[in-house]
Amino acid sequence: MESKLDLFEAHATSSAQPLAYRMRPRTLDEYIGQEHIVGEGRLLRRAIKADQLSSVIFYGPPGTGKTTLARVIANTTKSHFSTLNAVLSGVSELRKEITDAKERLALYGKKTILFVDEVHRWNKSQQDALLPWVENGTFILIGATTENPFFEVNAALVSRSRIFQLKSLTDTDLEKIGHQALTDKERGYGNYAVSFEAGAFEHLVKVAKGDARSLLNALQLAVETSVEPFPPPVGTKIYISKDAAEQSIQQKAVLYDKEGDYHFDVISAFIKSLRGSDPDAALYWLAKMIDAGEDPRFIFRRMLISAAEDVGLADPRAIQVVEADAAAFDRIGMPEGRFHLGHAALYLATCLKSNTTLSLFDALATVREEKQADEVPNHLRDASRDSKGFGHGEGYLYPHAYKDHWVAQQYLPTSLQGKVFYTPGNLGYEAEVRDRVLSHREAQLEATQTDAFPENLTYSPGDKARQQWLSRTTSERGRLIELTKQLLYQNLHFTRSDRVLVLGAGHGLLLWEAFRKTPEGYVCAQVQTKEQLDHITHYASTLDKVLRPFVAMDSKEHFLATLDPALKFEKIIGRNIFNKFEETEQLLPLLKGKLAAGGVMAFAQTVPGEGSRLSDFVTDNSKLQALLKQAEQVIFKHDQSGLSGWNDQDLSAAFTEKGLYCTAKAIDQSELRHVLQSDIARWISGTYAEAWHCAGIEIDLEAVTKELVTYIADKNLKWNHHILILESATKKENLLKSQDKNKNTDEWQEVHKKTH
Repeated sequence: MESKLDLFEAHATSSAQPLAYRMRPRTLDEYIGQEHIVGEGRLLRRAIKADQLSSVIFYGPPGTGKTTLARVIANTTKSHFSTLNAVLSGVSELRKEITDAKERLALYGKKTILFVDEVHRWNKSQQDALLPWVENGTFILIGATTENPFFEVNAALVSRSRIFQLKSLTDTDLEKIGHQALTDKERGYGNYAVSFEAGAFEHLVKVAKGDARSLLNALQLAVETSVEPFPPPVGTKIYISKDAAEQSIQQKAVLYDKEGDYHFDVISAFIKSLRGSDPDAALYWLAKMIDAGEDPRFIFRRMLISAAEDVGLADPRAIQVVEADAAAFDRIGMPEGRFHLGHAALYLATCLKSNTTLSLFDALATVREEKQADEVPNHLRDASRDSKGFGHGEGYLYPHAYKDHWVAQQYLPTSLQGKVFYTPGNLGYEAEVRDRVLSHREAQLEATQTDAFPENLTYSPGDKARQQWLSRTTSERGRLIELTKQLLYQNLHFTRSDRVLVLGAGHGLLLWEAFRKTPEGYVCAQVQTKEQLDHITHYASTLDKVLRPFVAMDSKEHFLATLDPALKFEKIIGRNIFNKFEETEQLLPLLKGKLAAGGVMAFAQTVPGEGSRLSDFVTDNSKLQALLKQAEQVIFKHDQSGLSGWNDQDLSAAFTEKGLYCTAKAIDQSELRHVLQSDIARWISGTYAEAWHCAGIEIDLEAVTKELVTYIADKNLKWNHHILILESATKKENLLKSQDKNKNTDEWQEVHKKTH
């Protein structure tokens, strides 16, 4: 068994120990890198600080800080911390830890955190021995592994743990780690004046390739072999030449194990590049596999799958090309066979795409969900065996006997009439057959519809059916908000660890969407009323405290001003957050200050002056319409004041004036709004009355209200909304990165069509 002192002895700083060991961070503040999981506000950081850690598995390449992060937790937690190394420890060592943990919990009420390094090295029986004690709370498990835990760790353990993926450190991270070691007087080389020849330090960072341990080992070798004897007197100048740096770190071997994660990651990247029609990326990943000695037959097998799955009927020749290349490779072999690998890859990467073959799986799902097997329709049954006794095959229409070798008849079981599995694509061969397939389907449905009764839409006053119909109509507001949410989110790319700020969260529509997309991140939200706060809090109460989003009832300005200054957000989202145009003057600088480097803001803002007005609905009463328009000239006057005196350009310009890059797309949507007499009375006695007063027009408000009631009260009006979708960032490139490059103007227009 490896002792705790071996891995976590915090006070040992002997110069005889490796620099990488001595420089291991002791606290979160000393920890460099992995910002996506331990950055300010992230879930793991909050859990560590609150000492509320649940079982976790750290997964990532060597040298990314898995064991170091466990060391930080050991220095932070009040629980007892035990360690095992799966390479050196077996079931007997685990049993001892279990016994000690049970006694600790029973006698002192103290929890035990068990850190298992290289947890994937344990076999199934060893992992199974640990499972019940994790399940009943005897242990909180921290596992560390370089292999994908979903494949290499017991599924039951994985399901009871939160997985945190650590990534290779960036060059910036490695530079910080290197400078930390060079300036630390207690554990590093801060007592000496270490300097580098131009490019020497950068070479160490570059060749380390994201591995902090590799960098620190090379740095130790470079420093301690550049002066004799070592250690020299305090203050000694140590100069590291580029040659010494190159000698201290060797080029790392290609990381490619045919049974390891990288093998599957590279083939995945290759297939996704083919699917994404990127020939350059496809050739790069193909070259990576060829250079590493991947079996060409394995590559061809995956391309044959892609030809059917990703290209499909958009180009039916694709599978023929790949099959021909595979056959040619079998005859020719390597190295000339590389031409055929490249030929097949380039064909798949450059041809049109369709994944409609996946419709088979929709059909499979339908079959498996059937409570009982549907009988084959009589006219489709085999008439060659028992047509005389049972009439099988009777009524079947032979397509070749008809014009164009086709006739409308039903081929699905009766219970599935009208069921659609296959929707033809719009590209290549499928585009050629699309109209024919759809017209045939429509004709078949028409030919087989019998005993169909139209919906009865008549009703009497007070009739229950009428009330249900009205409810469906007024519920269009929910549909409108849902569509707005889709438009707001469709161009935003989230990572699992993003920090998201939601302004005007309402009852949680935007908040919970962000929460689902950022399971290792942080969601912070502002609401305006206690009712909204109570609504969100009720749903959040089912979550562990450390997982819950932070929600506060406050004004937007005060909420932003009082947030932790160190807390920045990768995404800031809001709907109708500018109640008045003047609010942009104060809100935009506050929002800009809360945006993380590379962050993006997205807002959906209704522009009142561009939507429906009351005068739109009284077109056959010119006198009443003229009165309403007089008020509306004041209400919607373009002066950037109040609720309505501004337009799309004003809002976009406000972002630009505050140093923010901004893209804006205007979307017109409509809803059926059921207008009540109380609505009309409120509008006329409030906004319209004030406007008439400002214009110096005397109005009999009661008479106007009564007349307007006769026109639009208790009716369903098609009410138009003009919504501006704004995306903004401090740098133009951040804005471009966030937007889905597959989205284009045509698709926005398509969304626009669907909203009507």
